[in-house]
Amino acid sequence: MAIETSSSTNTHAVADTSTTPAVSVPHPSGTAGLSTRLSARDKLVLFVLCAAQFMVALDFSVLNVALPELGRDLGMSQAALQWAVTAFALPSGGFLLLFGRIGDLYGRRRLFVFGLALFGAASVLATFAWDPASFLAGRALQGLGAAVIVPTGMSLLTTTFPEGPQRDRALGISGTLLSLGFTIGMVAGGVLTDTAGWRSTMGLLSVFALLVLPLAPGLLPESRTPERPHLDVPGAVTVTGGLLSLIYALSTAADRGFGGTDVIVTLVAGVALLAAFVYVESRTAAPLVSLPMLRRRTVAWGNLGGLVTFSMMSTVVFVLTLYLQETLQLSAFETGLVFGVQGVLSVVAGTYAPKVIGRFGARRTLVGSLLGQGAFVTTLLGLGEGGWSVWLAVAGVSLASMCHLGAIISYGLTVTSGVPDEEQGLATGLVTSTQQVGITIGIPLLGVVATTAPNLMRGVHTVLAVDAAVVLVAGVLVALGLGLGRRREATAS
Repeated sequence: MAIETSSSTNTHAVADTSTTPAVSVPHPSGTAGLSTRLSARDKLVLFVLCAAQFMVALDFSVLNVALPELGRDLGMSQAALQWAVTAFALPSGGFLLLFGRIGDLYGRRRLFVFGLALFGAASVLATFAWDPASFLAGRALQGLGAAVIVPTGMSLLTTTFPEGPQRDRALGISGTLLSLGFTIGMVAGGVLTDTAGWRSTMGLLSVFALLVLPLAPGLLPESRTPERPHLDVPGAVTVTGGLLSLIYALSTAADRGFGGTDVIVTLVAGVALLAAFVYVESRTAAPLVSLPMLRRRTVAWGNLGGLVTFSMMSTVVFVLTLYLQETLQLSAFETGLVFGVQGVLSVVAGTYAPKVIGRFGARRTLVGSLLGQGAFVTTLLGLGEGGWSVWLAVAGVSLASMCHLGAIISYGLTVTSGVPDEEQGLATGLVTSTQQVGITIGIPLLGVVATTAPNLMRGVHTVLAVDAAVVLVAGVLVALGLGLGRRREATAS
């Protein structure tokens, strides 16, 4: 397929010559009319990066339906099972910004390969775990590997493919696989658990890592910032500690509510550490996060849109899973089919999203996608206890997911467009931190509403109403924040 290059300048400097020749690939201005195609090597690079992102997305959901069997096998109590999720979420969300910056400074490819190796080894440990401690250790190391893979992989993608149609296409494919990985994980988890046991879900991740790892060193170009400033240790400590505390508090609250002492203490600590992080960054000469970047209109409002679309859509999937199985009495396999339709339509949306972005611009696509997601979630308020509700659930969640995928792709482009290559790790670290934190906080925040309602049906309706309202309000705020009503957006934004 013919693709036009961006009119902006984008140079890929290859700093490491150990496995890749030192080259500079310029994309000069004035080449907007030049027709290009992705080379076979570019396609392989895209495959490696997207396969790694898909693997991490799969890990977020593949274990969910296997938790009861896992608990029986390893002797974990119902309360302890939430740590199977939290042990992964804590490091995967808490260390993203740190590893994104380390990759900027010391080599993104090198760190990406290390993350793949760590994730693969951790998956093997989780597969053959002999007690709860060994399993949770494997999950924590998986999360740490994911915290390395996601920001460095996204940085490699945005620095390999020039800003414009090529990057739009690459991010479209990546966003599609991210959404599809979460959905397929839910379906595959049920099938694997029923046929081969819970260990096969972790074994699947091991196979993915072993397939991708040998390809990465020879295919991926090395990239890092030209300068070598000192790593901002105080900033790294405060932001990592703040994110870890916040994610722990919200994950624990999903199981025990917000009244526990540990939840309150860690929630306050998380907010205090993140406030300290902002103070540290305003004083240091080489900050981990550039506050001027956070003040960019596209970075601030784009990440707000991303945070809302991820947190609210993960909540919809969670409450619908409960509703379909508990209220409509669908089996795990039938529930998987519902989300399978959602996954297929997400692929369709991912195919057309770059074309929509090319026509209307990333910012307008982001706003329209948020408003569409909120509108289609609103239709789910018509769910009842009759069998016909299955079809409303299929239609509503699938259409909302198509808009959700448009928001994923367009918010990534909104945040990273116009950012120089030497700061792409920082920008994509913010993007991926938003993804991870969004997926983590949505269910704890609204899950409490569902579990404290007088009955499940009322709880589902309340959660969906709040969810839709949050997304619709966010869409309006992002539109105002990006100034879409005041000036015409450039289509390459």
